[in-house]
Amino acid sequence: MSFLTNFLLGLGLAMDAFAVSMSSGTTIRPFRLNDALKLAFFFGGFQAFMPVLGWLGGSAVSGFVSDYAPWIAFGLLAFIGGKMIYEALYGDPDGKVSSLNYSILFVLAVATSIDALAVGISFAFLNTPILEPVIIIGCVTFFMSFCGAVLGYRIGHFFEHEVEIIGGLILIGLGIKTLVEHMF
Repeated sequence: MSFLTNFLLGLGLAMDAFAVSMSSGTTIRPFRLNDALKLAFFFGGFQAFMPVLGWLGGSAVSGFVSDYAPWIAFGLLAFIGGKMIYEALYGDPDGKVSSLNYSILFVLAVATSIDALAVGISFAFLNTPILEPVIIIGCVTFFMSFCGAVLGYRIGHFFEHEVEIIGGLILIGLGIKTLVEHMF
């Protein structure tokens, strides 16, 4: 995968962490820069770790499904993107926190990185090396989460749902791109 593709994938995966960071930034009082760094570290770390878990698990079964790998990758990315869009439009706004303790950070980081686990599985099915995408995904998510927390503190959550919709559309687009690349 190219750097641009990995960057766009990281951007799409980071959108839910960005939205949660942004809404958290609106509710954490008193807000400190350290809070934004905590959110960024947890979200970026889990977004980098979960694809590795998915890749390891997917590698174990990829030989059995290699002929269907592009369709599986498309299905996973389209499902995840669709789920993000659905949750942005109809989900509960439960990503807000009023304080940052480690148990809350852990739960939020796992919840926002489940989609990255599925992406790791699709990487395994496509025999895609994992190191570069994981580094890019983690760094993009770290940066987006940090900026989201600061923006949330500064301007509130005016764009929270729109960010999740854009992330979902990016993931669906990457799924279509993966399918088209392997079909022709």
